[in-house]
Amino acid sequence: MNVRAVSDLSPTERTAFFERDAGVHDIEEPVREIIARVRSEGDAALRAYASEFDNVEVGNLEITDEAERAFETIDPNVRRAIETAAENIRAFHERQVPADWRETFDGRELGRRYRPIERVGVYAPGGTASYPSSVLMGVLPANVAGVEHVAVITPPAETLPKATLAAAHIAGADVVYQSGGAQAIAALAYGTETVSAVEKIVGPGNKWVTAAKAEVRGDVEIDFLAGPSELLVVCDETADPELVAADMLAQAEHDPNASVVCVTDDERIAGAVATACERQTEGRDRADVIETVLENDASGVLLARSMSEAVLFAEEYAAEHLSIVTVDDEAILDRIDSAGSVFMGPYSPVAAGDYASGPNHVLPTGGLAKTAGGLSVDHFVRSTTVQKLDEASLSALRETVTTLARAEGLEAHAESVEKRFD
Repeated sequence: MNVRAVSDLSPTERTAFFERDAGVHDIEEPVREIIARVRSEGDAALRAYASEFDNVEVGNLEITDEAERAFETIDPNVRRAIETAAENIRAFHERQVPADWRETFDGRELGRRYRPIERVGVYAPGGTASYPSSVLMGVLPANVAGVEHVAVITPPAETLPKATLAAAHIAGADVVYQSGGAQAIAALAYGTETVSAVEKIVGPGNKWVTAAKAEVRGDVEIDFLAGPSELLVVCDETADPELVAADMLAQAEHDPNASVVCVTDDERIAGAVATACERQTEGRDRADVIETVLENDASGVLLARSMSEAVLFAEEYAAEHLSIVTVDDEAILDRIDSAGSVFMGPYSPVAAGDYASGPNHVLPTGGLAKTAGGLSVDHFVRSTTVQKLDEASLSALRETVTTLARAEGLEAHAESVEKRFD
């Protein structure tokens, strides 16, 4: 990896960093065709796509019983790890549950109440890796919120990953299906003979999943459009370059389209991180994926003229994962508002958040952290405002309401108030 100066980045290079393209727009038309076929052919389309895309001949699309068997037969150490992670994730999300409230404002009794969405679908990625952690991150906050029906859908395989299935059982999924990609999103959105339609779809996936979520949005609610994994490390001379590189490689092994960036104001650290990334990649099982990411235009090691320049870069980047390793992490955190999840200090690797520390790892990417946060209990509840006025409180508002209504030309609105005082 070459070290580049932030101040020397060309407009094209800056675009690569700040407009991270997941390639979703390039596949919109084939995704629409997949969705249309699932809507018209149902289960038959899901089985056909499983054969075409996954090289699997699917019998039963519902595999809830297999999830229960996986829980019973999985390696005990793996089961304990999933259970421990589930406990931590549940505990963190229980702190997010909003409380109903009612208060009196000058005679007006006003309030807000929260109720869970009734039916939710959680997409659990498959493909080149098994992701039981994504099952936990999707199902547990839904259950904490009180969602009545939580479905998990995951890509088919000749041998389905026991860890993913066991995680669905441990997290409390009501039903588990096997289907992947755009066709799985279509099934959740519109239903098939086997798959029940849901009201909201959450969970990460590849660009086909993301494009499908974009297409069905409006007919069904989604969490947000998440792209490949991202990591930005902001560090100074106190950072251990070996640990910085280790965190970068951990996120790079997710996907060839991932982005990993280190920005520092120390020239020695910059060079050491670049060297460590190359050395630590050698001999890894997913070295080819990591090397592709490190060569990506949206990845690299950047040298800032000052920590202020590094902070400005980080705020503009709005990373999915932001790691801060500096002499004063709290001071740097106070200066950065846009990030999906922040990891502070040398003993807070992103992998801890990916699996078991508690916060959700389904996070905004591509700069979306400027306007949105990660998956939470909030995504699974809807709010209703409540208001109760008595005669005196309505009388106090009478002139204000009728004046504004008539200013807008809505006489019936004004009359609906006046009639109560005739």
